[in-house]
Amino acid sequence: MNLRRRKAAALLATAGMLTVSACSAGSTDQDENDGGDGASAASGDLSIGLVAEPANLDFTTTDGAAIPQVLLYNVYENLVQLDQEGTVVPGLAESWETSEDGTVYTFELRDGVTFSNGEEFSAEDAKFSIEAVQNDWSVSLAAAMDIVESVEAVSPTELAVTLKRPSNDWLYRMTTRIGAMFDEKGVANLGTKPIGTGPYTLRKWNRGDSIVLERNDDYWGDAPGFSEVEFKYFADPTALNNAFLTDTIDVIGTVQTPESLGQFEGNDDYQVIEGTTNGEVLLSMNNESGPLSEQPMREAVRYALDNEALLETCWAGRGELIGSMVPPTDPWYEDLTDMFPYDVEQAESLLDEAGYDGKPLRLRVPSLPYAVACGQVVKSQLEQAGIEVDLDQLEFPAAWLQTVFTDADYDMSIISHVEPRDMGAVFGDPSYYTRYDNAEFRDLLEEADQASPEEQVTLMQDAAELLSQDAAGEFLFVLPNLMVAGADITGLPENAISESFDLTSLGRE
Repeated sequence: MNLRRRKAAALLATAGMLTVSACSAGSTDQDENDGGDGASAASGDLSIGLVAEPANLDFTTTDGAAIPQVLLYNVYENLVQLDQEGTVVPGLAESWETSEDGTVYTFELRDGVTFSNGEEFSAEDAKFSIEAVQNDWSVSLAAAMDIVESVEAVSPTELAVTLKRPSNDWLYRMTTRIGAMFDEKGVANLGTKPIGTGPYTLRKWNRGDSIVLERNDDYWGDAPGFSEVEFKYFADPTALNNAFLTDTIDVIGTVQTPESLGQFEGNDDYQVIEGTTNGEVLLSMNNESGPLSEQPMREAVRYALDNEALLETCWAGRGELIGSMVPPTDPWYEDLTDMFPYDVEQAESLLDEAGYDGKPLRLRVPSLPYAVACGQVVKSQLEQAGIEVDLDQLEFPAAWLQTVFTDADYDMSIISHVEPRDMGAVFGDPSYYTRYDNAEFRDLLEEADQASPEEQVTLMQDAAELLSQDAAGEFLFVLPNLMVAGADITGLPENAISESFDLTSLGRE
């Protein structure tokens, strides 16, 4: 049976790149593991607090970071995946080789792997999964699989994938949700019953409250450290923090108010983890229509913002300034913060050049903590430079996705894009909500994808510099990875650079 195909009227990839908040539906208990008898107490249980509940569990048709956060690497596995250093490492593929011309990847798959429904995993499943992304997925992230020319199951444990041209990017994309492996017999109810090869299976989904995974006793690899893991969702940061302080949860998966960390730091009962993420917090601008379709106006906005003060004010100084759409964990990162230094006089001069008439710019932000907090600072700083701003807060995801992402009915917005290596996704398509249209930029991306690894770095740096010079957006900062956990929890990642909240390394002392 093929994966369900749902034609989308508009691309919704941004929802898959957001750090927090997805809508919940109802409060019905839903036990998805009919034969399960609950978790064994041998290794105990773990509860992780988050604020981003998925709308459903089908990331083939539904965007949103919340779905792969729970399911990827835990329930679903990939042929390859990312380690903590951002290196592509074996997953369901033990090894792989690339042809001399860079167009054919041959994967040697693990033997003895089964899906949670008892079906054996083979190269035919891998072929089905890759072709389904091309033919049946409706999320725009699936476009990364368009480069595949053909897929052949050479034997039960050997898979050959032929690309239309060499690509530096394709193998990396196979570590994301589009590389998840599915059983053709287990895709009828992806929204409620995921079937994968991973170390966990879905035990229960209490909509509006929690998702519970339990250890897969038939898992092919090392058994995970916890018999049961609960992802528990909270409506606001205060409730999340209080749940941790009252031992309702063991881990705050994503700290929503950095200023609250003071109550945890210096206490031997807690550990505070601070690393980095892929989440570039972007002050996006409408490059196609309205006042910001003119480059002098966009440049004026960039000069008018003091990002160092903004970061200190709205996110307690936690995070990193970047100046481009490239996080420090990417190989082609360069610090471009000096390209548009804080300069109110230069901003005012550019406003005169642009003939700014004083009409307010519409800053429409989603109802997410970082966006709301930073939106207020952006409004204040721009108004100090003579740029009037109307600040609207839109319910996320529905209202923001419709108004800003789909209709592009905005001048500015603030959103964190957390999809790995997403500069091309956000600015490489003129129909995307940023409406940035620069053929030279797109040519650089294409050339970089086919170049040698060394040339790729240089070309991607050129693309990032061009993007920044065009003032296509204002790159405020990279969100930090902030977690708080009990002192006895081990294996928590310092950096959040994949789409998964990977449970496989977690344990308890």
